[in-house]
Amino acid sequence: MTALTLSTAGAATLRADALVVGVAKGAKGPVVAPGAEAVDKAFDGKLAAVLETLGATGGEGEVTKLPAPAGLKTPVVLAVGLGPVPEKDESYDAEALRRAAGAAARALTGSKKAAFALPVEAAEDAEAIAEGALLGAYAFTAYRSGEKDAKNSKNGGGASQAGGAKLPLGEIALLGAKPRDKAYKAAAERAIALTEEINRARDLVNTPPNDLYPESFAAVATAAGKEHGIKVQVFDEKALAKGGFGGILGVGQGSQNPPRLVKLSYTHSKAAKNLALVGKGITYDSGGISLKPAGHNETMKCDMSGAAAVFAAVVAAARLGLAVNITGWLALAENMPSGSATRPGDVLRMYSGKTVEVLNTDAEGRLVLGDALTKASEENPDAIVDVATLTGAMVMALGNRTFGIMANDDAFRTSIHEIAEEVGEQSWPMPLPAELRKGMDSPTADIANMGERMGGGLVAGLFLQEFVGEGITWAHLDIAGPAFHEGAPYGYTPKGGTGSAIRTLVKLAERTAAGDLG
Repeated sequence: MTALTLSTAGAATLRADALVVGVAKGAKGPVVAPGAEAVDKAFDGKLAAVLETLGATGGEGEVTKLPAPAGLKTPVVLAVGLGPVPEKDESYDAEALRRAAGAAARALTGSKKAAFALPVEAAEDAEAIAEGALLGAYAFTAYRSGEKDAKNSKNGGGASQAGGAKLPLGEIALLGAKPRDKAYKAAAERAIALTEEINRARDLVNTPPNDLYPESFAAVATAAGKEHGIKVQVFDEKALAKGGFGGILGVGQGSQNPPRLVKLSYTHSKAAKNLALVGKGITYDSGGISLKPAGHNETMKCDMSGAAAVFAAVVAAARLGLAVNITGWLALAENMPSGSATRPGDVLRMYSGKTVEVLNTDAEGRLVLGDALTKASEENPDAIVDVATLTGAMVMALGNRTFGIMANDDAFRTSIHEIAEEVGEQSWPMPLPAELRKGMDSPTADIANMGERMGGGLVAGLFLQEFVGEGITWAHLDIAGPAFHEGAPYGYTPKGGTGSAIRTLVKLAERTAAGDLG
């Protein structure tokens, strides 16, 4: 895990493998950002000109490496683009700082230590930089042979693993922060706790499904609960059968790895509100009997990203000591075809007592979530938020980087959207059109698990709403697009699992604890 320190040292005097400075995009060329004054002085005031000569513009995420001149203790200067210069009397946007720090950390893979001299005007800036750098320094290395030897080598963070892969940046020294200031210390502690849990969630999403299945995921949650004072209850297949969880059992019955429902309970003595989080945890989704075609199943280990997000958010809340009671529900199953699998046309009796005609076994996430939402509703929380990689239709609507938000309360939906934008997660509010409900009418059961093809993401939201307790405020986050990134890394976003929605859930918990959500 990459280390973070707040340093009082000057940019010219700190010893590190690299010194990171910011450069913005000005009207007439690159502009050196605050924090890099000492570095610019070492370049005789010509750092911007040198960068422009090398083709740098200051555009977001742009990285330019320079040999350091005399007067600096680091051999390399890395200039990272921050995007447009802020308007007069405005500061650099937190997300711009976060993304720039992430891009720099990725570019310094293999380095032991780097100093970050990006613009810091307040503790919030330091937190954004720390978050971005720690998330950017992420690498999934569990299955790399030679990792152990690399970690034990004399080069430490600069070591290479088998096959030439380098280890992430070893240490981040954040300059311009105030180590003795309470606000800065709290910002650093929050950044560390949050990013460690996001990166743990990324690890879970990236873990191959032969190693991460419902039982093993439940074991990870149980171990984390013991470490952080979270009560964990695991419903195994016998308990699920006894309790009548027909949705979860119906999805998992085709697999040799039986399903689980995991309840994580974090409580605080001063809490006035109760928040329930529900996560879809399909550890591998083949589509079941409605088998996915080749080209659509290779990344389906990521179909438990919602459960990973809920798990990470509950643990982060516990580590931060938030004054809110949070219950996390992980609905875990593996959707496989076999002689015992649910068939299209089967009818399942859900935990709520409703019957569902299964028209498509690849619309399985809503079945496990339906049971978990009903169970969560029994405790009458102030609000429920479910998170799921639920529909390809949402990806078609919003693309690969934006998640959709649906809710039974417009104000709550707006609050979550604003929170997501604040923490740098792209999202968009979506409707729940009542006329789409009729498409799920079944001649056999209370409801079918499929409806109209057009607006499929909204249809899925309407299905879930059927299982939310009366009078309970509820929101649904469809993270099918941003949960798993298949393209080249950018900013602090790696290839593979991203940890989508975790920052939004944690900020929601903080707002709830502060009484800002009513």
